Amino acid sequence: MYQYFMASPIGKLRLVEDGGFIKEISLADVPAAKLNSEGKIIKAAETYVGAATEKTEILAEAERQLREYFAGVRKSFDLPLKPDGTAFFQSVWNELQEIPYGETRTYGDIAKAVGKPTAARAVGMANHHNPIMIVIPCHRVIGANGQLVGYAGGLDVKQRLIDLEKNHGC
Repeated sequence: MYQYFMASPIGKLRLVEDGGFIKEISLADVPAAKLNSEGKIIKAAETYVGAATEKTEILAEAERQLREYFAGVRKSFDLPLKPDGTAFFQSVWNELQEIPYGETRTYGDIAKAVGKPTAARAVGMANHHNPIMIVIPCHRVIGANGQLVGYAGGLDVKQRLIDLEKNHGC
């Protein structure tokens, strides 16, 4: 397992690869992050104590694509992903990847799309546990009233990502 940190317009990002797949892209300084006794950043739920801090070929490609995204020239990603989650979470994350760049969907829209029309709150929980932010675009999901609700990175980050896509849309 490898991790790499990159600066971005929304803060320092942690990119994690395991077995040739991206396992996580997250804000490195979210409250769940902490330091172990060796000074390495770890998470309570997913501990990266054994992860080497190294920019592998896959992590370098992820960084390149993220930089293009932030520059407004990349609208979709082509990375090998393997997020850990339940079958329902996986179905939600797959559906999130179908939301076009610059567009939003409601939690209810996603629930209907995955065949669970009354599961909007469960979709919110899947969004909250999405380990691969931006690439699996949970920031594109909004409340039924059109308002921003919930985002692990904070609503200000969610708004910045939505604005970036709106400003660079086709």
